[in-house]
Amino acid sequence: MIRPIGDTVAADPAQVRMRAATEQDLPRLARLDAHIFTEFAYPFFVLRQLMDVCGDDFLVLDDGTDLLGYVLAGTRSDRKRSWILGLGVDERLRGQGMGRRLMEAALEMMRAEGVVEAALTVDPANAPALALYGSFGFVQTDDRADYFGPGQHRLIMVRPV
Repeated sequence: MIRPIGDTVAADPAQVRMRAATEQDLPRLARLDAHIFTEFAYPFFVLRQLMDVCGDDFLVLDDGTDLLGYVLAGTRSDRKRSWILGLGVDERLRGQGMGRRLMEAALEMMRAEGVVEAALTVDPANAPALALYGSFGFVQTDDRADYFGPGQHRLIMVRPV
């Protein structure tokens, strides 16, 4: 359950559980993704297809009332690399360790699947994300202008699983 604290919102850790995303989550997941990633949010039909393709690697944080965050990984068939295709936490809940919980779970899933390397992209201006990923041992391997289209610069970061 979410309770207000001043201008922020805190989730009661005892009420937040991580679980696999389900088809019934799609409407809430689409709203959460749009809220977090705005212009870069996945369209509903893409989330639907990602759930079909990557469903075992699609986790959500749920407080029993709403979805608070998610992580989605997509693994190549040779298991050499898995990409974090999305990791997001409701902005009102950032700084409470939920992104860390999601990343830990994603990396554990990759280890269990025998994945060799994890990769992700990040906006170079997203200092909190860069700090989180760096704390997990991700290192920048590429700097790509226009990665998501004109003017949409991204860093590629990787780490061994």
